[in-house]
Amino acid sequence: MNVLVLYYSKGGNTRRLAEAIGEGVGQIDGVEAVLRHAKDVTKDDFVGADGLIVGSPVYFGTMAAQLKLVLDEFVGVRKKMENKVGAAFTTSGDPTGGKETTMMSIIQALLIYGMIIVGDPLSATGHYGTACVGAPDDGTKENGRKLGRRVAELVRRLNG
Repeated sequence: MNVLVLYYSKGGNTRRLAEAIGEGVGQIDGVEAVLRHAKDVTKDDFVGADGLIVGSPVYFGTMAAQLKLVLDEFVGVRKKMENKVGAAFTTSGDPTGGKETTMMSIIQALLIYGMIIVGDPLSATGHYGTACVGAPDDGTKENGRKLGRRVAELVRRLNG
């Protein structure tokens, strides 16, 4: 089983958070993390994933266009994504920079794909997903690992 951690990152902060999330996924026996930048993901990566965790920097309160393009291009495989676990994460340049609205834009797309959406666990923040301002600090990285573990645990339960 695998969880695709799909992200767009220009400056590296979102990539660093994606890596921490991938570490969390990998902590669950039998589940592997597959990290892909939006420019490198294939339709096979997407459809072959048992779970999908999607991340973007905040761009005008929504996901980056480069990530939205991937979700738009793969819409033809919606039925193959139904009932898979999905989650979101984001990074921003400002404390009030639209992190929640960005995660909701990702979550909306995953709902349209028919996915089962989860936020980060209560042991993290218990909200829409993992987010931070600037580079992820140790606490944010740990919350990212918790989100990755949560998705991987659910993937294992659904596919085990």
